[in-house]
Amino acid sequence: MSEASAEPVRVRPRESLSGRLWLLTTLAVLLSEVVVFFPYIAHERRNWLDNHIEDASIATLAIHGDAIDGRRIAELLRLSDAVAIRMAGPDATAVTLGDPTQPVVDIDPRNENLFTAIRRALRALIFDERRLLRVTTSNPFDPSFEAVIFLKERSLTKALRSFASEFAVPAVLIAGVTGGLVYFAVLILLVRPVRRLTGSIAAFRADPERTTPLDPGNVSVLSNDEVTVAGRELAAMQHELRAALWRNARLAGIGTVVAKVSHDLRGILTPALLTAERLQLNPDPKVQRAGETLAQAVDRATDLVRRTLDYAREGPPPLLFAPVGLAPLVDEAAETARPLRAALRLVNTVDVTVLVHADRTQLFRVFANLLRNAAEAGARTVRITAQHNSPTLSLDIADDGPGLPDAVQAELFRPFAGSMRRGGTGLGLAIVRDLMVAHGGTIELVETGSRGTTFRLTLRLATPPASSDAVEPRAGPSPEPGKIRALP
Repeated sequence: MSEASAEPVRVRPRESLSGRLWLLTTLAVLLSEVVVFFPYIAHERRNWLDNHIEDASIATLAIHGDAIDGRRIAELLRLSDAVAIRMAGPDATAVTLGDPTQPVVDIDPRNENLFTAIRRALRALIFDERRLLRVTTSNPFDPSFEAVIFLKERSLTKALRSFASEFAVPAVLIAGVTGGLVYFAVLILLVRPVRRLTGSIAAFRADPERTTPLDPGNVSVLSNDEVTVAGRELAAMQHELRAALWRNARLAGIGTVVAKVSHDLRGILTPALLTAERLQLNPDPKVQRAGETLAQAVDRATDLVRRTLDYAREGPPPLLFAPVGLAPLVDEAAETARPLRAALRLVNTVDVTVLVHADRTQLFRVFANLLRNAAEAGARTVRITAQHNSPTLSLDIADDGPGLPDAVQAELFRPFAGSMRRGGTGLGLAIVRDLMVAHGGTIELVETGSRGTTFRLTLRLATPPASSDAVEPRAGPSPEPGKIRALP
């Protein structure tokens, strides 16, 4: 693997999790402040109107009962920032200052609700219009008088924009500080721990045998958060994976050695096998028994080498999937148990039309191993039953043997451990399990005891091929499902 692939991928700051969370937090705070800004701008507009109404009312009180002087009126209007003022009392008395001639917009603050005030404040904030606002309300000092004040809308716009500018500066500052705090918190509590995890994963993927597993205590600043738990699990997985790789490396070495030893051992055992055959032809019964014993010893040695070589081979065997007739394949595999127990009976209830999606050669090895195990255990009858669970098929292989001891059950599918036969390698069921996994299926021990043992296999069903040539035909007539077939 190249050195470039061993380095963890670096994420640009704007595309990192912390950077995106900073942006998201900043936008969220700004949005919240915008929502708060709407009632604030309406409140600011109402305060501006109230202040001008009070100033206008004070201006009219200043000239009450005095002679109206033009210069004095202009000065009062300037101080109150009004174009014209009119105060009308209940006795029809009125005081008027100024004479407006521009277009006016009528406003009565007493009849405005919050939404109306917000809408008018935003309009005044956004649009710079040369209009007069005719504000009609009560005199704040004498409610019996009605006040009509003419104000310049541009003055209101200027005041609201000044308020908006003062509001925006701390709003942006608060959003930036809040986003920065979130950024650094996420960077320290999440992003850096995740970077350590991804860096360890990338380095371990590049060179698992030489890379030091992750130290879970150095992942996060917190002791028991989710990232720390993930770091501990990753470290445990890396330790287990390294141990498995070392075991596989040793098995691969054993496989290479066994392959060489197997070749030499066949040559060494060939003269012994020929000698055993000659001894079996001798008329002396004792010599014949010695020949049989020698032949069996040679067969066991050859079988041990073959099974060990098959299991030590790196990876599962290549599979050639095709529709396979299940019933004839089981019958064919049962023939391999004939030399072990001639009286073994096979009850095959699988429908002859059932097809499974499998490699015929490797699936034959599965059935042959299971049936040989049953024969070696002393079973007299093996019953095969199938249950359709489309798109899969469950196949039960049940024998009436003595059952499996508890010690064997605990190590059933482990190589070199799960054999109950003296001198057995324990590789048969381990190979069966690997072949079933390679087929995408499963094998499990359903039950075992004094009445027998049942294994359940799961296989994928296959659709019938367009031509019957795709399925290897059975030799001879097909017996009816459920018929007992005794091995000759």
